[in-house]
This record gives sequence, C-alpha cells and structure tokens, in this order.
Amino acid sequence: MFDGVALMPRIAFWYDFASTYSYLSAMRIETLAVDRGISVEWRPFLLGPIFKKQGWETSPFNLQRSKGNYMWRDMERQCSVLGLPLVRPNPFPQNSLLAARIAYCGRNEDWIGAFTRAVYHMEFALGEDISNPELLAALLVELGAPAKRVMNEIETAEVKIGLRAEVATAESLGIFGAPSFVTEHGELFWGNDRLDDALDAAFMRFG
Repeated sequence: MFDGVALMPRIAFWYDFASTYSYLSAMRIETLAVDRGISVEWRPFLLGPIFKKQGWETSPFNLQRSKGNYMWRDMERQCSVLGLPLVRPNPFPQNSLLAARIAYCGRNEDWIGAFTRAVYHMEFALGEDISNPELLAALLVELGAPAKRVMNEIETAEVKIGLRAEVATAESLGIFGAPSFVTEHGELFWGNDRLDDALDAAFMRFG
C-alpha cells in the first residue's frame, strides 16, 4: 500500500520534558517540519542517567550558577522572540519520568505532538508539576487519547524497559543533551539554535 509519509524525509527529535531548550523546539518543530515536507519522529528520553555517568546528580544549570543564570536570561529572550510564555518551574529540573513514559507509549500515535506541547506548556508556561499523574491523565483526556489504557501501560515492565533502552540508544547516537536532532543519515545536531540547520540537512540529504 502506498504510504506518502514513508516517502517523506524524517528527523528524529530527542527531548527531555525537564529540558528548557527542548520546550522552545517542541513548540515549533512540527510547524517548521511540515513547511519543509519533513516528518517528525518523536523520541522522548531521560537525560538524568546520562548526566549521572558524568557525575552530575542534577542539571548542569544548577551545578554552575553563572551558566544557569545565563540560561534563564537567554530563555527569556528566546521566548520573547517566539511569543512563548515562560515561568521557572519549582523545582527545577522537574521530574519528567511519568511524562516521558506516556510520550514513549504514544510516540507513534497521532496525539504525540499535541501531548508533548501540552506538557511543556503546563511546565514552562504555567509552572505546573508535570510529575502529577492526574495532570498528565487530564491532558490525555483533553486530547482524546485513551487515558486509562495509557496510564496503565506506563506501569508495565515493557514500557519501563523500553524507555531505558531509549536512553541507551541516545547514547549510542552520541547524544549528550537535549534537544537533539538526528537525520536519517545519522547526522546529529544539538540545541534549539540548531533546529533549522537540522531540518535543512534532513531535507537536503533525503534520498
């Protein structure tokens, strides 16, 4: 059967819901990709295990105060340019495990983009706690996703192991931070400021 989507160039979008700059990319990647005729492959994962291998128990933005201060000021500037609201979540970084499991479950579903944006909006626009399962279930309901089934699935060994495997896959691709973008040819781009370059590379090297 002919599948037009299969013939489109694709880009893998690797993101952690606790990541500030992933918020900026998540809110615009789908629109930018559609404009270029590119399909987005949503790849939620967790940076925590990768950071721990570096000896970091929290975000480097917390470990290095000057770096953290710069990041928040830069986020204010970038959000102003993009017309996005910004609230510093408390605590930072947020516990993104449940949101990541849900997104992993829905990574191939029609609602994945909308769910991802909704979680980021709750976290960085409204300052809500994204580790709250009731909040996440409510977002699924609002999107018309099968909330009860998904909330049950995220407690299964299959999903827990699958998400851990995604972390290993990310490491094998050379990913060390989020957001990261990987083209079908394995070209890695890191950071929200490389989103356009990544999309251009995905399109130019297609086929």
